[in-house]
Amino acid sequence: MPISPEAPVVEPDSRRPGAPVITIDGPTASGKGTIALGVASALGWHSLDSGALYRLVAQQALARGMALDDASALARLTASLRIEHGAGGLRLNGRPVGDEIRREEVGTAASRIAVLAPVRSALLALQREARRPPGLVADGRDMGTVVFPDAELKVFLTASAESRATRRHKQLIEKGFSANVDDLLQDLRVRDQRDASREHAPLQAAAGAVIIDSTHLDVAQTIERVLQEWRRRVV
Repeated sequence: MPISPEAPVVEPDSRRPGAPVITIDGPTASGKGTIALGVASALGWHSLDSGALYRLVAQQALARGMALDDASALARLTASLRIEHGAGGLRLNGRPVGDEIRREEVGTAASRIAVLAPVRSALLALQREARRPPGLVADGRDMGTVVFPDAELKVFLTASAESRATRRHKQLIEKGFSANVDDLLQDLRVRDQRDASREHAPLQAAAGAVIIDSTHLDVAQTIERVLQEWRRRVV
């Protein structure tokens, strides 16, 4: 997880154990990954893209032709993968993980396996290992509720489904993937329902979370909103 050498480092809060954490949770395509990277760069902290972990497991399951509802088998697969997160992003068995995990079919599969408690448990320790000085910005769906419940700042980032579909379409096209906005919108609504209604770690704002609607905000404005909230807590 890269640290920007030019960014000012914010010292950890001595009242809490370990390095400070900012969590950014939200629905699919809310921009939380981009915002988390921007905030981490501004603070000189590490970043954790928890969604990429689920995508990587999903991609490996699809490559093996595994059933996406076989919780035990998927948990065993997850435990068997040698996943590392460091400078430059995720690595699997010592090799960088590419944009293959960003395909929509992989994202859909990731949403399906993310409802399985054994898979979530298998990834929990790996996510918590990312917490190290000078600090961590973690994005996902249960970062503030389950993975880092003691985070100094919890943000719930949302946006309208239409706005999120448009952003995801632009992102996919820029990466060279084909995509249809209407199909993306339908898929987002299905994922939203699945994430919000799952039994284990459903998508919801953590208690005390700052809710930011980025429908009418650009990336820079949204990053600044998060940084403003952080400054209020350290001043």
